[in-house]
Amino acid sequence: MDITLPELEQAINYWRALRPSTGEECALSPEVNALADVYAVMIYNRCHSLPFGELGQAAQQLVEAWRRQEN
Repeated sequence: MDITLPELEQAINYWRALRPSTGEECALSPEVNALADVYAVMIYNRCHSLPFGELGQAAQQLVEAWRRQEN
């Protein structure tokens, strides 16, 4: 199973709504930060999708939680 860039964007937006940025510096929540790291690497490498298994454990759990709420 792969995760596509648009799916990752949706997962990031889901977590941003649940855990918005905080403080004067608008720091990302740990959840958003974990997914944003994956997003940045995909953009840099011009990947349109990534095998789910290549995500770190934290990112996998966050994506799975987002997918569960989507259904």
